[in-house]
Amino acid sequence: MYVKAKKALGQHFLKDNKIAERIVKALVSPETTPVTDPETAAVPATNQVLEIGPGTGVLTAFLVKEQGIDFKLIEIDDESVRYLREYYPQLGDSLIEGDFLRMDLEALFPGKFMIIGNFPYNISSQIFFKVLDHREKIPTVVGMLQKEVAQRLASPPGNKDYGILSVLLQAWYNIEYLFTVDENSFIPPPKVKSAVIRITANDRKELGCDEVLFKKVIKATFNQRRKTIRNSIKSLLSTLDTTGKAYEALCRARTPLLAKRPEQLSVEEFVELTLIVSSCITLS
Repeated sequence: MYVKAKKALGQHFLKDNKIAERIVKALVSPETTPVTDPETAAVPATNQVLEIGPGTGVLTAFLVKEQGIDFKLIEIDDESVRYLREYYPQLGDSLIEGDFLRMDLEALFPGKFMIIGNFPYNISSQIFFKVLDHREKIPTVVGMLQKEVAQRLASPPGNKDYGILSVLLQAWYNIEYLFTVDENSFIPPPKVKSAVIRITANDRKELGCDEVLFKKVIKATFNQRRKTIRNSIKSLLSTLDTTGKAYEALCRARTPLLAKRPEQLSVEEFVELTLIVSSCITLS
């Protein structure tokens, strides 16, 4: 049976088994995979695994051989589902036809679980936003995505690639850029290179500020990333306080953060900025 890659689903099927094995090992045997900081390497936090978009099963072939893991697969493409049921009949009810972005993760996994997949380029960011919404349940994700997106997620402050999702993910996860994958490793070859990253939950239990406001501050400043914080935060404050007093209070605040641009701020500095903004709103 042949599965045709569908452009509408962002499908590019990995054909290199060595790369597939490396991706699986990065999840189930993280201690064998090179990391930026060896102290972050750890054994898997759970044996529950969800594979997103298995396609023709190149990762699945290695996952079924792993002892001690209990995994499920979700695939939106009915043709791929038929292929997987034919070649991997042992999957049974573990193979779910559906859309990960619409999936009720609480119903699927009662406890913690890890995620793995060759993520479609067109929804990779949405996948990570959903991971953030369920971060208490998801300690680890290993995924392949477009190289530029992978670089953005792993980028530290001060880099032009650093953005909204970089900050939000790095608030709760350690992010490792593991390796680059050439476009010729896929059928059909994409027009860009790909990369594999691993995110692992860090030790942070709470932000120390209002999380909703934290997200608003990040989005407001990065949406005008060429401006200094003093100027880019004004539009947000005008929606939260129509009197203008909050912005006046912010401008009186003696903090060097206001003179910086968003890509210069670390997670901790965004927390500090959020606390300042909250205080100015309270005073208005």
